[in-house]
Amino acid sequence: MSNTYLRTAITAGAFIVAFLLGYSISERTGIEPGYFGAVETGAYGTLEATDKVEGLSVEDAYYYKSLTEE
Repeated sequence: MSNTYLRTAITAGAFIVAFLLGYSISERTGIEPGYFGAVETGAYGTLEATDKVEGLSVEDAYYYKSLTEE
């Protein structure tokens, strides 16, 4: 019986350590907060379809618009 508890404790401990290690690595090297709100990401369709996008240069707007034309 104690062997089962030991295995469970080791497995739970390994998961906790792996999670904390992954979280700390992601915190240092991962995507910065606000990245998905940036103009370049498209914000997953949350922006309305307009010709003018705040923070986007005219050249970039023309380039992105030309990508959708066939």
